[in-house]
Amino acid sequence: MFPNSSNLGRPPFPPKCQQQNTFFTKLPLNIPPSLSHQQIVVPPINFHTAVGNIEATPAVTPVVTLQPMTYRSVSPVSTLDALTSFQGRKRQSQQSVPDDAKRQRIHSHDSDTTVVNQAVPLLEERRRSFPAPISIQSPVLHARGSPALIRCVLPLQDNLFPDSAETRLPVAKDELSQQILELFQVCQQQASDLDRKELCRTELQREIQLIFPQSRLFLVGSSLNGFGTRTSDGDLCLVVKEEPVNQKTEARRILSLVQKLFNTKLSSYIERPQLIRAKVPIVKFRDKVSNVDFDLNVNNVTGIRNTFLLRTYAFIENRVRPLVLVVKKWASFHEINDASRGTLNSYSLVLMVLHYLQTLPEPILPSLQKNYPECFDPTMQLHLVHQAPRTIPPYISKNGSSLGDLLIGFFKYYATEFDWSHQMISVREAKAIARPDGIEWRNKFICVEEPFDGTNTARAVHEKQKFDMIRVEFAQAWRLLRDKKDLNCILPLKAAKQKR
Repeated sequence: MFPNSSNLGRPPFPPKCQQQNTFFTKLPLNIPPSLSHQQIVVPPINFHTAVGNIEATPAVTPVVTLQPMTYRSVSPVSTLDALTSFQGRKRQSQQSVPDDAKRQRIHSHDSDTTVVNQAVPLLEERRRSFPAPISIQSPVLHARGSPALIRCVLPLQDNLFPDSAETRLPVAKDELSQQILELFQVCQQQASDLDRKELCRTELQREIQLIFPQSRLFLVGSSLNGFGTRTSDGDLCLVVKEEPVNQKTEARRILSLVQKLFNTKLSSYIERPQLIRAKVPIVKFRDKVSNVDFDLNVNNVTGIRNTFLLRTYAFIENRVRPLVLVVKKWASFHEINDASRGTLNSYSLVLMVLHYLQTLPEPILPSLQKNYPECFDPTMQLHLVHQAPRTIPPYISKNGSSLGDLLIGFFKYYATEFDWSHQMISVREAKAIARPDGIEWRNKFICVEEPFDGTNTARAVHEKQKFDMIRVEFAQAWRLLRDKKDLNCILPLKAAKQKR
């Protein structure tokens, strides 16, 4: 159960009957200076007014105090200079957005609405992945005086989980394991990569708050969950209010306004924003300053929750991240890692690796949701989601298998052992379970349970031809690795390292 810790009060969360709505009162909001304090509480969204806000916004917005970074160079500076607005930046070379829209990159509940709990991020300046009111000067900077001391993402637990760049990696005693480690070290997301995404998020939040003053913009997905690469896209979740948002109607209207903002005021810096009308609609765009592609959704709070569940899995055992990265690289190379083309999205691949590690005769991973239900309560307020897992200790497994053996076993498990016709992959239960009979699972070739909302994250695989192709790739990878023990036989390492 939830471990005792001096860092976390007991009980960890107040009873729901005692929880009060502090959405509009706990933290000041970054709103235009002309609004008074009484005007912070905004009535239900008026889309006509929001459109007017876009058109009436002056060409140059007020400068606010932000993190001590220069957005153009994405490197720390020695002074506490504030960032300027988007309008103050120089144009950079344009790069085209991929034509194929990844329609199912955002994973969410299958229903039309998503219940949003108190969507106020915790005010901790070092935890920049959860946006604090950006008009507040960081006391950490005043106290310590050096921006170099500020981490991009605070570790899950300060003492037990060091920052990702400093995490101790497993020892590789064979060639295949060494190849996996080398690929991981070259391709894993760096702090500078996260800086670029975070700075874009901060700027975009400030601009969007001029339209929706009570909103918050969250960076989610592989950028924060520990499984990102140097070239990973950025996923953004715009939380506009506490109430449910209908994804087919209201979310699309909100995203239409965001797209209009990008096409007008921010057109010099946001390239080709596209509104994708999927089950969970998104705006795809490229930030030409950071050279990062982004997908932005509205109120997909499940994505915020599973980001920190996966981050916990990523850091409780040091073999997890290298395995996930090499599987993602392998799947991308063999063209079975694209939901828009009827194959597996990256989120499903991560869950498949975690499930395999949970189901070994001597498991390497537990079910975190079973062992620490208080940390991953699906009704937990959003401003606590990133804080709760900090006291979870590393998992000590008796399984000493090497990275190479685990990778071979992963391919063997899905090529020869897993029953695709009758079983569902469940990280929540840490085992393969019988498929439900609901419409979400009926006539689906691959069933991977979303740990929080129970939907099928692999629903894009709906053609037998694509499913057969995926199974063939798993079987071929298993046979080649088993016989040759060389990662190059399934993934050309030189090309993979260059692509990063």
